Parts: sequence; structure tokens; C-alpha cells
Amino acid sequence: MALLPGRGDERVGCVETAFVLGGGGVLGAHEVGMLRALDEAGISPDLVVGTSVGALNGAVIAAAPSEAVGRLVSLWRSDVVRTAFAGSWVARLSTLAKTGTHLHPIGPLREVLSRTVPVSRIEDLEVPFQCVAASVERAAAHWFTGGPLVEAVLASCAVPGLLPPVVIGGEHFYDGGLVHSIPVGRAVQLGARRVFVLHVGRIERPLAPPRRFWEVGMVAFEIARRHRFAEDMASLPPGVEVHVMPAGVTAPLSTLRYRDVSQISACIDRAYEASSRYLRNGGG
Repeated sequence: MALLPGRGDERVGCVETAFVLGGGGVLGAHEVGMLRALDEAGISPDLVVGTSVGALNGAVIAAAPSEAVGRLVSLWRSDVVRTAFAGSWVARLSTLAKTGTHLHPIGPLREVLSRTVPVSRIEDLEVPFQCVAASVERAAAHWFTGGPLVEAVLASCAVPGLLPPVVIGGEHFYDGGLVHSIPVGRAVQLGARRVFVLHVGRIERPLAPPRRFWEVGMVAFEIARRHRFAEDMASLPPGVEVHVMPAGVTAPLSTLRYRDVSQISACIDRAYEASSRYLRNGGG
């Protein structure tokens, strides 16, 4: 029996299969295609672990796995990105001038989450769920294992510079991707024996040295996030089976406009087709 931290004395049984959902903003649409392929293959989770946009997608899965594909397709194709990150350049610069730290208020994303996930607390989800955020005060990862669901997911999604830090219990939290971009190790720590990694496609895209000033930070962050994931994968204990679902992406990583929704449907479809082939050919 595996006891998940923060769930009191409630025992949830052996964690056989975990879904681990990584961060990556608008590219999180890839995870919807991967989920659709897993659902059609009859594979469902006993545990869901998420970071950033993966926490948002993961909360929808954990709330109602049998309905998650439909809900997520509707959410992403109804332009959740522009709803959460609405506003002209004038409005965004006005927000920055007032706050000095970020371009968007957190309210629109909170409203989207509240409408989408009809569960108020993490411990009331159908499937055990955890998400991670970065504590500013402690400069450390913080795992949300119980308590208000929307606030925990918001904390995990609070991209520095775009959104304000989320304050919970007097502590400030930023995006979980700063500390655990694809938290495979957490799922294994919680007892998962079979892990399906749903990611945003970045780890399939080769990196190249930056050629422009604004590419330096992106490349540096990618090195850090991929290194952590590679270390987790290299240190898997015996008997743990990990499947990294393919997104079908091979083009080099390039700069991304975080509000660009023009490729959302293509991301969903491409990841679905690639993951379906993977599962048909023996993956999982």
C-alpha cells in the first residue's frame, strides 16, 4: 500500500500506473493528443503528477479520467491561452507599469480553472494528484498534495514575468517548471511501477547554440530542464517501466510566442498520431 503525503491516513492502494505531465505553456496542447491515444488504448492512471501547464491538464484528468479527453480538447480549442493571457500590448504594458513584475493578472486563469475543474480540493479528486511549484522564500520545490485545487494549480502555472507569484499561507510561489519540469522522479518516489510521460514536445526537439541575444536564456533553461529529466531517467530503480510518449516533433526548438494559438489543433493531432503509433507498436 502506498500512502500519498498530505492525504491524511487515507490509503490509496498500490500505485501501478502514473501519468506525469510536464510544463511548457501553449505547447501543452501536445499532452491532450497523448492523453487521447492512451485513453483509446485503455490505459488510465492510478496517480497524476503535473508541473505548470501539465498541472492544469493533470487536474482535469484527475477530476474525471473518463471525461478528460473531451474536456481538454474543448478547453484548448476554445482558446484558453488567449483567455488566460488576454490583453493588447497597451493593456499588458499598463499591468507591468502598475505591478512592476508581470504582464497579466492572475484572475482570468483562475476563472478558467474554476469553470473547468468541478472539484474544490485536491483530496476530493477521483485520482490522486500532486503538482509542484517553486517557493520564492525557500528557493525550493513545494509539492501540493492536499488543500484548495485551483490555488495549487495556479501556483504551479505562475510563469515569472507573465503572471504574479501566487501567495498561499504567506508564501510566494512561481511556476513549477523552475524546479521540476518533468517530475518522473516524484511519481517513482510515490511508488509508481509504470510511468507514462506526457510532455510538450520540447525534449524531441534538438538544441542548437543560440545565435541571437534573446535565444540565450531559452537555451540555458532548456539545458537545465532536460538535464534534470535525464538524471531522473538515468536513476530509475529496477522494475520501473517508463514510457515517454512521442509528440511527433523533430524540428529544432525555436523561440515561441506564448500567446500563439495557431498550431493548437495541429499539436493535438500530431501528438495523438505519434502516440497512437507508439502504443500500437508495443509501447505500454
